Amino acid sequence: MTLSVKEAILQRRSIKKFNGTLVEKETVLEILDDAKWAPNHGSREPWRVVMGAGDQLPYVLELLRDLAVPKWQELSEEALATQMQKFTLAGAYAFMLVKEDMRQKERLEDYAAASCFLQNAQLLALEKGIGTCWKTPGFLDNPKFREALNAQPNERVIAMLQFGHYDEAPKAKERKAVTEFVSDFGA
Repeated sequence: MTLSVKEAILQRRSIKKFNGTLVEKETVLEILDDAKWAPNHGSREPWRVVMGAGDQLPYVLELLRDLAVPKWQELSEEALATQMQKFTLAGAYAFMLVKEDMRQKERLEDYAAASCFLQNAQLLALEKGIGTCWKTPGFLDNPKFREALNAQPNERVIAMLQFGHYDEAPKAKERKAVTEFVSDFGA
Protein backbone atom coordinates (compact mmCIF):
# COMPACT_ATOMS: atom_id res chain seq x y z
CA MET A 1 0.00 0.00 0.00
CA THR A 2 1.40 3.38 -0.96
CA LEU A 3 0.30 6.36 1.07
CA SER A 4 0.99 10.05 0.66
CA VAL A 5 2.68 11.65 3.65
CA LYS A 6 -0.60 13.34 4.56
CA GLU A 7 -2.53 10.06 4.30
CA ALA A 8 0.00 8.29 6.51
CA ILE A 9 -0.17 11.02 9.16
CA LEU A 10 -3.97 11.12 9.17
CA GLN A 11 -4.43 7.32 9.10
CA ARG A 12 -1.82 6.35 11.70
CA ARG A 13 -3.33 5.06 14.94
CA SER A 14 -1.90 3.62 18.11
CA ILE A 15 -2.80 -0.05 17.79
CA LYS A 16 -3.48 -1.74 21.09
CA LYS A 17 -5.27 -4.83 19.79
CA PHE A 18 -2.79 -6.78 17.71
CA ASN A 19 -3.85 -10.15 16.30
CA GLY A 20 -0.79 -12.16 17.38
CA THR A 21 0.81 -12.55 13.94
CA LEU A 22 4.58 -12.18 14.14
CA VAL A 23 6.35 -9.37 12.32
CA GLU A 24 9.47 -10.56 10.51
CA LYS A 25 12.76 -9.31 11.92
CA GLU A 26 13.85 -8.26 8.41
CA THR A 27 10.72 -6.12 8.06
CA VAL A 28 11.42 -4.31 11.33
CA LEU A 29 15.05 -3.79 10.29
CA GLU A 30 13.91 -2.30 6.98
CA ILE A 31 11.54 0.07 8.80
CA LEU A 32 14.25 1.14 11.26
CA ASP A 33 16.78 1.58 8.46
CA ASP A 34 14.47 4.04 6.72
CA ALA A 35 13.38 5.71 9.98
CA LYS A 36 16.99 6.73 10.68
CA TRP A 37 16.55 9.61 8.23
CA ALA A 38 14.85 11.58 10.99
CA PRO A 39 16.12 15.12 11.40
CA ASN A 40 18.79 15.36 14.07
CA HIS A 41 20.90 18.38 14.89
CA GLY A 42 24.50 18.08 13.79
CA SER A 43 23.78 14.60 12.40
CA ARG A 44 24.53 13.23 15.88
CA GLU A 45 22.18 10.27 15.41
CA PRO A 46 21.86 10.05 19.22
CA TRP A 47 19.76 6.90 19.22
CA ARG A 48 20.33 3.22 19.66
CA VAL A 49 17.59 0.67 19.15
CA VAL A 50 17.35 -2.76 20.78
CA MET A 51 15.04 -4.98 18.75
CA GLY A 52 13.09 -7.95 20.00
CA ALA A 53 11.81 -9.93 17.03
CA GLY A 54 11.98 -13.48 15.73
CA ASP A 55 14.01 -15.73 18.02
CA GLN A 56 14.49 -12.94 20.59
CA LEU A 57 10.76 -12.32 21.09
CA PRO A 58 10.26 -15.02 23.78
CA TYR A 59 13.06 -13.46 25.85
CA VAL A 60 11.47 -10.01 25.55
CA LEU A 61 8.11 -11.42 26.67
CA GLU A 62 9.71 -13.17 29.64
CA LEU A 63 11.34 -9.91 30.73
CA LEU A 64 8.09 -7.98 30.27
CA ARG A 65 6.24 -10.59 32.34
CA ASP A 66 8.80 -10.34 35.13
CA LEU A 67 8.70 -6.55 35.26
CA ALA A 68 5.14 -5.64 34.29
CA VAL A 69 2.95 -8.30 35.90
CA PRO A 70 3.12 -8.10 39.71
CA LYS A 71 3.25 -11.49 41.45
CA TRP A 72 2.84 -13.30 38.14
CA GLN A 73 4.01 -16.56 39.73
CA GLU A 74 0.88 -16.58 41.90
CA LEU A 75 -1.52 -16.24 38.96
CA SER A 76 -3.25 -19.10 37.21
CA GLU A 77 -2.07 -19.79 33.66
CA GLU A 78 -5.30 -18.28 32.35
CA ALA A 79 -5.00 -15.12 34.46
CA LEU A 80 -1.36 -14.70 33.45
CA ALA A 81 -2.20 -15.18 29.77
CA THR A 82 -4.91 -12.52 30.05
CA GLN A 83 -2.55 -10.05 31.71
CA MET A 84 0.17 -10.76 29.16
CA GLN A 85 -2.03 -10.24 26.07
CA LYS A 86 -1.04 -6.58 25.88
CA PHE A 87 2.49 -7.87 25.25
CA THR A 88 2.11 -11.28 23.61
CA LEU A 89 -0.14 -10.19 20.75
CA ALA A 90 2.46 -7.73 19.42
CA GLY A 91 4.64 -9.29 16.74
CA ALA A 92 7.92 -7.47 17.44
CA TYR A 93 9.45 -4.82 19.70
CA ALA A 94 11.92 -1.97 19.42
CA PHE A 95 13.29 -0.17 22.46
CA MET A 96 14.70 3.31 21.87
CA LEU A 97 17.72 4.46 23.85
CA VAL A 98 19.08 8.00 23.63
CA LYS A 99 22.42 9.38 24.73
CA GLU A 100 22.03 11.64 27.75
CA ASP A 101 24.16 14.63 26.84
CA MET A 102 25.19 16.72 29.87
CA ARG A 103 24.36 19.88 27.92
CA GLN A 104 20.62 20.66 28.20
CA LYS A 105 20.20 22.05 24.67
CA GLU A 106 21.81 19.00 23.08
CA ARG A 107 19.93 16.60 25.37
CA LEU A 108 16.59 18.14 24.35
CA GLU A 109 17.57 18.14 20.67
CA ASP A 110 18.57 14.48 20.90
CA TYR A 111 15.30 13.51 22.60
CA ALA A 112 13.37 15.37 19.91
CA ALA A 113 15.39 13.65 17.16
CA ALA A 114 14.71 10.22 18.67
CA SER A 115 11.01 11.09 18.82
CA CYS A 116 11.12 11.99 15.12
CA PHE A 117 12.79 8.62 14.46
CA LEU A 118 9.96 6.84 16.31
CA GLN A 119 7.31 8.76 14.36
CA ASN A 120 9.07 7.85 11.11
CA ALA A 121 9.03 4.18 12.16
CA GLN A 122 5.31 4.35 12.90
CA LEU A 123 4.49 5.89 9.52
CA LEU A 124 6.76 3.48 7.64
CA ALA A 125 5.17 0.52 9.43
CA LEU A 126 1.71 1.77 8.51
CA GLU A 127 2.72 1.85 4.86
CA LYS A 128 3.53 -1.86 5.18
CA GLY A 129 0.18 -2.60 6.85
CA ILE A 130 1.81 -3.02 10.26
CA GLY A 131 0.44 -1.30 13.33
CA THR A 132 2.49 0.25 16.10
CA CYS A 133 2.04 1.48 19.63
CA TRP A 134 4.57 3.81 21.24
CA LYS A 135 4.64 3.22 24.99
CA THR A 136 6.61 4.68 27.89
CA PRO A 137 5.98 2.27 30.79
CA GLY A 138 7.61 2.89 34.15
CA PHE A 139 9.75 -0.23 33.94
CA LEU A 140 11.94 1.37 31.24
CA ASP A 141 14.05 2.79 34.09
CA ASN A 142 14.14 -0.48 36.05
CA PRO A 143 17.77 -1.59 36.53
CA LYS A 144 16.90 -5.16 35.47
CA PHE A 145 15.35 -3.83 32.26
CA ARG A 146 18.28 -1.50 31.57
CA GLU A 147 20.67 -4.40 32.11
CA ALA A 148 18.73 -6.59 29.66
CA LEU A 149 19.04 -3.86 27.02
CA ASN A 150 22.71 -3.31 27.87
CA ALA A 151 21.88 0.36 28.52
CA GLN A 152 24.99 2.35 29.25
CA PRO A 153 25.19 4.88 32.12
CA ASN A 154 24.95 7.73 29.59
CA GLU A 155 21.83 6.32 27.88
CA ARG A 156 18.17 6.73 28.70
CA VAL A 157 15.54 4.22 27.57
CA ILE A 158 12.78 6.48 26.27
CA ALA A 159 10.32 4.21 24.49
CA MET A 160 8.97 0.76 23.83
CA LEU A 161 7.59 0.54 20.29
CA GLN A 162 5.36 -2.44 19.62
CA PHE A 163 4.89 -3.66 16.04
CA GLY A 164 2.09 -5.96 15.05
CA HIS A 165 -0.54 -7.00 12.60
CA TYR A 166 -4.11 -6.06 13.40
CA ASP A 167 -7.60 -6.69 12.12
CA GLU A 168 -9.15 -3.31 12.79
CA ALA A 169 -7.75 0.16 13.46
CA PRO A 170 -9.42 2.24 16.14
CA LYS A 171 -11.44 5.27 15.10
CA ALA A 172 -9.66 8.61 15.11
CA LYS A 173 -10.03 10.66 18.26
CA GLU A 174 -11.08 14.26 17.90
CA ARG A 175 -8.23 16.79 17.77
CA LYS A 176 -8.23 20.47 18.67
CA ALA A 177 -8.95 22.94 15.90
CA VAL A 178 -5.83 24.66 14.60
CA THR A 179 -7.18 28.00 15.87
CA GLU A 180 -7.01 26.62 19.43
CA PHE A 181 -3.24 26.17 19.40
CA VAL A 182 -1.89 28.61 16.79
CA SER A 183 -1.67 32.35 17.34
CA ASP A 184 -0.16 35.16 15.32
CA PHE A 185 3.30 36.36 16.25
CA GLY A 186 3.08 39.31 18.63
CA ALA A 187 -0.56 38.70 19.49
